[in-house]
Order: sequence, then structure tokens, then C-alpha cells
Amino acid sequence: MSDFEPVRIGLVSTSDRAASGVYADQGIPALQSWLGSALRNPIHWETRLIPDEQAQISATLRELVDVARCDLVLTTGGTGPAPRDVTPEATLAVADKLMPGFGEQMRQISLAFVPTAILSRQVAVIRGKALIINLPGQPKSIAETLAGLPDATPPVHGIFAAVPYCIDLIGGPYLETEPSVCKAFRPKSAQRPPR
Repeated sequence: MSDFEPVRIGLVSTSDRAASGVYADQGIPALQSWLGSALRNPIHWETRLIPDEQAQISATLRELVDVARCDLVLTTGGTGPAPRDVTPEATLAVADKLMPGFGEQMRQISLAFVPTAILSRQVAVIRGKALIINLPGQPKSIAETLAGLPDATPPVHGIFAAVPYCIDLIGGPYLETEPSVCKAFRPKSAQRPPR
């Protein structure tokens, strides 16, 4: 029995080729590895590997939030400008609220590495009591986006530091992070005593 509240996390990898078995999906294992080390909460995973079909992506996101009751849903892949990259459109179609700061910060982090980061169209939205975030497709980029660049000068904040407080605000479980991996930021009034 854990001292920490359980959390339900949906992971969606959108890739025509991985979904059809041309190659193994790397996005979901990369997300599970990083989140498993970053969160102290017991995690119930809901994973989906689907092709780049806008209607199917939207339906999957709705199912993960409305039926599987995920508190957090992370997608990987399908956020570029190519014709088959439709994850942002599919995500916006299920949104109650837009959270533009997440996409802005993800591009900022990626720009530290490649000028093509400006071609990324990741978005984040709220649906009901769940936060949905589009992440890049490459495992290395996923980790950098979530954790940030703490050793850079000046340090660059990763997006995950803001996720626990966002989930507090929308009525989800109290997420507690492993500070050596990612230190969650909350205003003092929202912090619980450490366990």
C-alpha cells in the first residue's frame, strides 16, 4: 500500500509504420521509463499504439479521458508539418481548454538543439479533469522536453515541473515527483508536507 495517491496515465504513440509493425514503437517505452523514474505515485498505465488518423486519435483521447478516466494523457509523434502529422488537430478537437504555455516551452527546449524545433506543432489541452500533452516522437527529445536542461546556463525548465500543479488545479490526484529526476513546482499554499 503506497503513501501516494494512484494516478492513471494514458500514453498514445501515433505512427503509421509502428502501428503496422514495420518497426517497434519507441515512444511508449521511453515515456514509461521516464515517468516511472520521475513519479513516486503508483501508476496505472493505459497504452495505445495507433496510426496517424485524425479521427482515430481524437477517439482514443476521448476514450482515455472519458472512459478509462486517465488524469494525464501524453501523446508522442505526429506533430510536424507533414501531411500525415495530425496529432495536434486531433488533440484540439477534444479540448475544453487550451494550455499554450506547454507547447511554447517544448519548442524553446528543442531550439537549444535544432533550428527545426520551430516546425513542431505540439499542443496541450484540458479535457474534463485530464491534462493532454503532445510530445515529440524521439526518446531523447521526450526526456529533454519533460526534464528540461537543468545543467544549461541559464537552466531551462522542463514542462513536467508544471504538470503536478496543473493536475491539482483541475481536480486530479496529488502527484509527487522524485526531485533528482524532476522537481515539481507548486506555490507554497498548494504544497503538502513531504513524506
